[in-house]
Amino acid sequence: MPFGVPEVLSNRTVRQTARISVGGEKLRIVISNEFGVRPITIGAATVALPAGGSAVDPATIKPVTFSGHIDAVIPPGAPLISDPVDLPVKPLSSVVVSFYLPNPTKLASVHWEAMQTGYISGSGDMTKAADFKPESTTKSRLLLSRILTTAKPDSSAIVVLGDSITDGFCSTPDSNHRWTDELASHLQAEGHPDIAVVNEAFYGNRVLAGGFGTSGLARFNMSVLSHARVSTVVLMLGGNDIGLPGATIPNDPEPTADDVIAGLKQIIERAHAAGIRVVLSTLTPAANAFAGTRFSKYCTPEKAKIAEAVNAWVRTGNAADGVIDFGKILEDPAKPGHLAPAYDCGDHVHPNDAGYLVMAKAVDLKLLLRQ
Repeated sequence: MPFGVPEVLSNRTVRQTARISVGGEKLRIVISNEFGVRPITIGAATVALPAGGSAVDPATIKPVTFSGHIDAVIPPGAPLISDPVDLPVKPLSSVVVSFYLPNPTKLASVHWEAMQTGYISGSGDMTKAADFKPESTTKSRLLLSRILTTAKPDSSAIVVLGDSITDGFCSTPDSNHRWTDELASHLQAEGHPDIAVVNEAFYGNRVLAGGFGTSGLARFNMSVLSHARVSTVVLMLGGNDIGLPGATIPNDPEPTADDVIAGLKQIIERAHAAGIRVVLSTLTPAANAFAGTRFSKYCTPEKAKIAEAVNAWVRTGNAADGVIDFGKILEDPAKPGHLAPAYDCGDHVHPNDAGYLVMAKAVDLKLLLRQ
């Protein structure tokens, strides 16, 4: 069970909660087999509003259909989009999605660190149950890819393409304290109810290469261009390109600053070609990263110089439509290159809840909105 994810599930119901940013009168769910090599059968599915833990409000349980059927087969490499479901949801609501896997199903399309508890039932279809005693739980997102709402015609989306920091690693689970969650709340509070924030990040992601998953360059079309009404992409990648070689991936060649910058430029060019604005983030402090662990070579003096060169280009290169200097926002003023203790979750790389909140509050919303 690598990363806490069962290799195969059979005759089990999976129940997962996710928070949306923009509300609507109806919603759709998307279940993914995009990284699978065999068909997946969905025996039944429901959506509902949460009631705490694995429970849902029974009055809100709605069956989900796919092209008019309660069951569906997802071919390898494809997503499955449901029919619209009549479940009105407000902005920043949490939605519970349950689906039943009747056949042995290899879980290939998985988001490892969801920072949200998912529940796996014992035998049987529990999709319509108000609650069930879970056989196991997971902090990973299993097969559930997206929740779509019937937003207004003039709505738009901000997609954040990032790694574990955007993924919210080290934030409090089940609390929606990722910086993108805080940003969505900030937008709502500032009178932008129809601007969605889409978190397209995962632990270990890099611009140039895979390793923990598909590279930023390789997944740009799937992770950004496949979303509707995208107006802006926030690009927060590059730290793992520099940090992972020699730390978690021993034989991986270490890129130069120019290599990372060239990759970021390619993503910017592709976004601009699609009419999407790009806001670049500086790399965040990582000195003393993972100290005392086998990953302590994540930030060496040589790697810090590469990161500094990338940040200098981000701040002065004028390649994007805007810059968010998260590197300065999170840095310890008394120790340049180090994460400020008040924002450090303990590994000297990832922010805690306070750090994620200060990131969101520091974003000038004008950078994200079309003028």
